[in-house]
Amino acid sequence: QVQLVESGGGLVQAGGSLRLSCAASGSIFSTNAMGWYRQAPGKQRELVAAIARGGRTNYADSVKGRFTISRDNAKNTVYLQMNSLKPEDTAVYYCNAGPAIATLPSRHWGQGTAVTVSS
Repeated sequence: QVQLVESGGGLVQAGGSLRLSCAASGSIFSTNAMGWYRQAPGKQRELVAAIARGGRTNYADSVKGRFTISRDNAKNTVYLQMNSLKPEDTAVYYCNAGPAIATLPSRHWGQGTAVTVSS
């Protein structure tokens, strides 16, 4: 079983920055890949960024150049550094984990952390 606990959300003005964290516990195999998804009101949940244990990353086009995903394998924790935030980044951000990036999203979700970007 995998448990994911997110933190770091909040309210920020447009152009500002936030850093999200997701601490994973449980199966190491099931956390080989970790990702961040977001869901805005009235919209479907979408991939923001994902990272494999070896460091390979994927990003949504909408966040490339602004967001950076990273991980600390010793702590089994993934981070999302969000810079140059825009109002359209407002959403609940969820952490997800699976054996590989291609297997995301898996059934392993965190509880979500809300990010609100004011204009």
